[in-house]
Amino acid sequence: MIAKWSGRIVRFLFVCLLAVLLITNSGKPSLNFDEKVRFFTRQIEFDYVNWTLNTVLMKLSQTALGGGRYLNQTQQSKIMNDFLLLIEEQRNIRDQIIDIYADPNQPQAEISALPLLARQKEIQKELQHISLFAENILQQQVSFVIKESGLIQLGQPLPPVQYHTTSLPYALIISPREVIQQDSNISLLPDLTLDQMVALEKQVETGLNVSALVVPVGGIGVYPTMVMESTNLSWLAEVISHEWIHNYLTLHPLGILYDANPEMRTINETTASIAGIELGEQLIAQYHPELVPPELTENDQETPRNSLNENPEPVFDYRAAMHETRVTADSLLALGKIDEAEKYMEERRLLFIQNGYSIRRLNQAYFAFYGAYADTPGGAAGEDPVGAAVRNLRAQSENLATFIRKISWVTSYEKLLQIINTSK
Repeated sequence: MIAKWSGRIVRFLFVCLLAVLLITNSGKPSLNFDEKVRFFTRQIEFDYVNWTLNTVLMKLSQTALGGGRYLNQTQQSKIMNDFLLLIEEQRNIRDQIIDIYADPNQPQAEISALPLLARQKEIQKELQHISLFAENILQQQVSFVIKESGLIQLGQPLPPVQYHTTSLPYALIISPREVIQQDSNISLLPDLTLDQMVALEKQVETGLNVSALVVPVGGIGVYPTMVMESTNLSWLAEVISHEWIHNYLTLHPLGILYDANPEMRTINETTASIAGIELGEQLIAQYHPELVPPELTENDQETPRNSLNENPEPVFDYRAAMHETRVTADSLLALGKIDEAEKYMEERRLLFIQNGYSIRRLNQAYFAFYGAYADTPGGAAGEDPVGAAVRNLRAQSENLATFIRKISWVTSYEKLLQIINTSK
């Protein structure tokens, strides 16, 4: 009887929380972004309402089927492995089909691609079946590590862990030219082509005198959360956990105030990044230990003394170079040297490309977006002290649950500093 009533309570909370999460969520663009920007995007914006309704119905049917609830760990591991292998095969076949149609020496591309197209359809049917089980298994595993971390209410994570693998929308990021700051984040259709993205960026920048960039995202914290298709199980565990933290924070002041100012956005994203990494690592260690990287021994960490190259070229440090780029760009913009800052960022972009990092555009909008993920020192965040403050609070907290509960009630950067100072 207790279990029966518990299930009813969970389903009731599921519906209530869904309504709240649809209204305010970190992954969606703000409802108050500049209508001038939407003049350029209105016809190509992503429809969250229909996606969410369709996914909720699918998830309800998934819950009714029970998914992987009664499977042991060996069976769960096999399903996950089969699922990831299918995803990998699907990608390989897709690339082969593209190569056939792009090959000028293939006069009958349609005929040559027939076996691959047939297999592609078979894989799609198989994925429709197995993906529901794979998602349910990962949801259960993430729920378990959340429980183990102590981040539960009424004996389970709230909201319940729910995600769906899907084609993710792109995000149009808008920043002023004179300062690095995210003013708008508009979700666009996932099937936009590169030429459409470039044209949109130019139109927005010319029309509004701003910095614009269309970026891909790995996950979006609507409910159920949206997660990009991937064969990397460690990455999936981290992203699902990251987006669940956003869902959790949405029910607290920190998440509700996500769009209040750039500082609050950075606090939210850095918190979710820190927690996502920790929970993801716990999941892999618990359920997929074969994926845990081996620890370096002292011999591994030592630099060989007898090297054939006594003067090796210095290794390019991406994070340090990106940090330097952000700091210099900020300094130039603070002096009002907008054109010089933009020229400098383009020069640095070419440097990154020369060192193997393919960055399509490096501008104010780039830093406004990527700079908010400050779970690691340096990088695109530059000298922004907000991320460092979040990392400080995590270091002061005895465990992840204590950290999340403290920071979930933060309403401003100043409030975060007060909590840090009182915790010393």
